[in-house]
Amino acid sequence: MYPDKHKEIVTSLMEGKFITAEDLLFETIKKNEDFYITFFENSFGFELIVNQDFYYLVSDETNENTSRDISIFFSILCYELDKNGKNFLEELNYSEFHIDEILEYFNNSSWTDVIKANKQLNNEESVKRHMGTMVKRNVAIKLSNDRYSFTKAHKLFIDFAKDLIKEETVA
Repeated sequence: MYPDKHKEIVTSLMEGKFITAEDLLFETIKKNEDFYITFFENSFGFELIVNQDFYYLVSDETNENTSRDISIFFSILCYELDKNGKNFLEELNYSEFHIDEILEYFNNSSWTDVIKANKQLNNEESVKRHMGTMVKRNVAIKLSNDRYSFTKAHKLFIDFAKDLIKEETVA
């Protein structure tokens, strides 16, 4: 006997979606955490990552670039927010962004070489599609009138960037 919404949970996680604390599925996973950790390990060889704000799967066998692209997106956005005197953590946690505002940050960024080298970010249409990918993965939420907010899943990418910076400064 599987927990309620089992198929929806498995499908969402297998499609690379983050299940965040705001999602109704979050409580089901939380109540059955040991079951799901074992289920994904035994069934697929995947590790269910448990965080107080979200759940997601990882696998040693994946060669998936979306996470890298999302990390680059957040690195550039945070840099540009900071450069404009904004507390990027507060902005990501509590603000809404119009797509034009995001595009403006990328169009005016000093990180043009990184942006041009990334197919997901190198032009306005690509950035818009990338925002759609982040919505599909539950990293962003599309609100009305081309406005977006970010879910708690953004923390994973911010933490990754922080760890990368620490490694670079030690090396």
